[in-house]
Amino acid sequence: MTKLAISAEWTKFWSVRATWLSLIGGVLLMAFYSVVSGISQHVGDERQQTAHGIVNSGAIYLVEFCVLAVATLFVTSEYTSGSIRSTLQWVPVRARVTAAKAAVLVPVLFVYGVVVAALGMGVASVLMRGAGGSTSLSQGAITALGMGTYFALLGVLCLGISFVLRSAAGTLVVVIVLLLPLPMLMSSYVLPGAMDYFPAFAGINAMVPPGDVNPLFGSPPPYGPWVGVLVCLVWAVAGIAAGTALLNRRDA
Repeated sequence: MTKLAISAEWTKFWSVRATWLSLIGGVLLMAFYSVVSGISQHVGDERQQTAHGIVNSGAIYLVEFCVLAVATLFVTSEYTSGSIRSTLQWVPVRARVTAAKAAVLVPVLFVYGVVVAALGMGVASVLMRGAGGSTSLSQGAITALGMGTYFALLGVLCLGISFVLRSAAGTLVVVIVLLLPLPMLMSSYVLPGAMDYFPAFAGINAMVPPGDVNPLFGSPPPYGPWVGVLVCLVWAVAGIAAGTALLNRRDA
């Protein structure tokens, strides 16, 4: 049943037009950001950038919002159409529904993040033509793997919140607040440094190679990439656990 559930979710995932549009949109946004940032290194940009730093920033400023759309619509489109009733009738053990959706999202978004990162670094490197900082193979690999992992875990978090709220608009608002405004407010008024333990900023740090500076703040992260991955994992587990618990308790 689990394999059949995953197969069904895989088919549903790729049958939604918004999935394709969001994924393609993320690729185009990263390409655009890399082009602009790469060229800026030749026109008096005072801040020297690296190709891996550029894609790190592009992921947070732009591409992650396409990932949010993909993960959110994977759930909320079923509630909008009413097909969630058929899904739950076919897979009565509801934890298998969330597990099957996560099993589809994680590899897709991981590969997507790695590919988008590689594309962005390639475009930026070509346009920089020796300007800015250099990117070694190991730095590029850490950034690409970190981006893939961040996107995969962000997708799982979004998946869980989507099951909690059952609304695309509500999910997007809550996740965006969780990614940016809330951690900034917490760090400014409650606990300095708290933002590094929220998903987006932990995701940034997961993409920063050891010894490099955070491209958004210009200072080294307070921990290494693996800790950033662990923080994102905790958020993802909490999100999918909450979504599964409420799915078990409520009617479709």
